[in-house]
Amino acid sequence: MQVVWFKRDLRVVDHAALACAARAGPVLPLYVVEPDLWQQPDASPRHWGFIAQTLAELREELGRLGQPLVVRQGAVVDILEGLTRQGALSALWSHEETGNGWTFRRDQQVAAWCRDNGVPWHELQNHGVWRRLQSRDGWATRWDRLMAQPCASAPHLAPVESVPGPIPSARDLGLGSDHCPGRQTGGRRAGQERLESFLQQRGEQYQRAMSSPVEGVSACSRLSPYLAWGAVSMREVAQANEARLRALPPANKTWRKSLRSFSGRLHWHCHFIQKLEDEPRVEFENLHRLYDDLRPRTPDVARLEAWEKGETGYPFLDACMRSLQATGWLNFRMRAMLMAVASYHLWLDWRAPGLHLARMFTDYEPGIHWSQVQMQSGTTGINTVRIYNPVKQGFDQDPTGTFIRTWLPELAQIPDQYLHEPWAADNAAEVIGHDYPERIFDHMAAAKAAREKIWEVRRRPEFRAQAEAIVIKHASRKNRSRRKAPAPKRSDQLSLPFGETS
Repeated sequence: MQVVWFKRDLRVVDHAALACAARAGPVLPLYVVEPDLWQQPDASPRHWGFIAQTLAELREELGRLGQPLVVRQGAVVDILEGLTRQGALSALWSHEETGNGWTFRRDQQVAAWCRDNGVPWHELQNHGVWRRLQSRDGWATRWDRLMAQPCASAPHLAPVESVPGPIPSARDLGLGSDHCPGRQTGGRRAGQERLESFLQQRGEQYQRAMSSPVEGVSACSRLSPYLAWGAVSMREVAQANEARLRALPPANKTWRKSLRSFSGRLHWHCHFIQKLEDEPRVEFENLHRLYDDLRPRTPDVARLEAWEKGETGYPFLDACMRSLQATGWLNFRMRAMLMAVASYHLWLDWRAPGLHLARMFTDYEPGIHWSQVQMQSGTTGINTVRIYNPVKQGFDQDPTGTFIRTWLPELAQIPDQYLHEPWAADNAAEVIGHDYPERIFDHMAAAKAAREKIWEVRRRPEFRAQAEAIVIKHASRKNRSRRKAPAPKRSDQLSLPFGETS
């Protein structure tokens, strides 16, 4: 019996582990619901809601192939032990996973169990991330070659004796409540619809509109949760994008620019996951160690809670957080701004805000998430310092105030011309401090203080040596075999986005 262990690869098409296992013998497709995983601080009900819908559809798809998905609840090693006692485990198949620290330790336990019990565990590459990568040189070329390979077809499966088992609810897992009425629907069919509609209709203005929280809702691909949980594969998306590009007439410059930009984001998706694969401590420790004592590890609870609730007194910032709470999604620039404000203006260590955003993002992908959290917090040592002005971003990205009006109804009495700075309105005293909170920081003074602290570290003589080592290990080569750490420069502009395929 070939057991195929599904994790972040909830599909039957382009599933190398499933295809290879089916050639080796009868297949038992298995998903293990791990209660301990769902008690981790980065887990949330919206994650499980999306996964549960995807699992239900996956069970149907596997059933049509001949053998429905089997769902079990408990520790993976215990489930495998039980299958061994039943004589139902000859080999274990799965995709390689770059998850959080908990899943890394769990995989180590599974590997040890397999060795001790003589069970071969075949782990196959899931997307453009390489285990035990020796050098980033040539990484993009390798990615392109991998994505050009044919997608594995869904195999026929011989039925085996098995009890499918229930798919538990979030309440069954003790996850509590999480009101997210706008969460994207899970499942492969929804992911395929998002891909098709993006490439054929919605994506034309992608390059121009992806920075807007209003237009980005439609203009962005919205594929990120389907990629994060594996309802569609990166190879499928990359090949569909390239096919659409080839079919476009040369004169259609808007579409071509947008799809080329999207192709770049697909590369960045795996580029950031590769960082966590190469250096798992990115989830827990500052990438550049000179920042270790920069911010207090114990957060200011009142400030953190105001930021989490969207009650900082800055309308555009708060609207972004409330939109995220209600939908599980936000475009990349606004994600970066949320994290940057927490890190610079509120001077919070990145770990607590990062965990909150991990729980809020339906498309939480640990490799992208923690690499980006550190980037937007200024602790990588190799990226430009970006301190967003939340008022300026509001004027730039929501000039008519449509987005703010949608998510902050308590500002209904504030005139349009003061919506981004309601404290300046003639009727501010009637609203601020009553219907809407006072500002919890002065954005100009806080940015100035943060910039001085960050640059105090960056000017230290030992800073550059560490930064150059980080560049060699993690930085994009951009057609060069080696890169040196860039000379420090001041900027508040975004260069690499959160949620690369959002």
